[in-house]
Amino acid sequence: MRPFTKKLVLENGKEFPGYGFGSKNNAVCEIVFNTSMVGYQEIVSDPTYTDQIVVMTYPLMGNYGFMDEDYESKFPSMGGMVVRECCDAPSNFRYTKTMNETFEELNIPGISGVDTRMITRIIRNEGTQKAAIVDYDMPHDEAMELIRTTLKRRNMLERISCKKRWFSRTPNHKWDVVAIDCGIKYSFVRQLNAKGCNVTIVPYNSTADEITAFNPDGIFISNGPGDPADAAVVCNTLKELRGHLPMFGVDLGHQLIAMSYGANITKMKFGHRGANHPVKYLENGKIEIVTQNHGYTVEESSLEGTPLAVTHRNLLDGTVAGIEAITDKTFSVQYQPDCAPESSSTYLFDKFIKMMEE
Repeated sequence: MRPFTKKLVLENGKEFPGYGFGSKNNAVCEIVFNTSMVGYQEIVSDPTYTDQIVVMTYPLMGNYGFMDEDYESKFPSMGGMVVRECCDAPSNFRYTKTMNETFEELNIPGISGVDTRMITRIIRNEGTQKAAIVDYDMPHDEAMELIRTTLKRRNMLERISCKKRWFSRTPNHKWDVVAIDCGIKYSFVRQLNAKGCNVTIVPYNSTADEITAFNPDGIFISNGPGDPADAAVVCNTLKELRGHLPMFGVDLGHQLIAMSYGANITKMKFGHRGANHPVKYLENGKIEIVTQNHGYTVEESSLEGTPLAVTHRNLLDGTVAGIEAITDKTFSVQYQPDCAPESSSTYLFDKFIKMMEE
């Protein structure tokens, strides 16, 4: 057996020796798990995973490589990845780099050959916690001290949001949408373009006046990482905009819309991350299998006394997965309705278009 090169050390003291790939740097971040079977490139490049080590529960990753056209952001900011097996010989005519090459280029450390089932069970039972990917020969006490003394970074939106506005146009457009970039995925922009929208993407701290200066027909509030309490500046902007223009929020954008109406947000034990979560649309009773990626949730009891009504519910734990304020033409969902052309949730973009038409 070849010698171990890296190890994963959890905040609870457990160690998992394995084989490093990608960057040779150490990493200390919050550790979470994702239950998706495919889409690892989209996960790696999703800004929502900023400063997180992601454990992939599906045992094989890297088998179709990485493609230059399929990234969700320009500068991926994931903290690290843990996999059971990392394939370094992809079978895909489109691939341009292997997983190891990609992680090395992006300066993201990874570890393979560990018991991902046990790690997932620990996170599920004990909740998310800090963890470190370090050299195998680092003493245990030193690794634990590194975890203990590494503080959580709080300025995520400032780091990942665009610094200047940018445009994504489509031929013969009908609508103009401003997207507030809290860590936006490119697939959301592509979906809006496909619906006939020219999209202006603006920094998270743009003011209401700066946004309305573009004379938009609607506002899109994007996904993003971290604690929504750190994005109070966005909530203040939404308070000024609501009721004047249709607004559609996803993921972090969903939480920020709820907060702008006075609802409370709580941190979940281990969150929802994966492409296989059942959500019920309460209006028609249909069940959607959706992609979720969040560690916070809207407290349903705190919606009382606000114009917001629950529209979607996660069937795994009953948490709020969608809300709407009909009079303000504002709605949001806690999942990501963009993942594939066959997604059952693309009707939400049609709903947004209809609101702008009206």
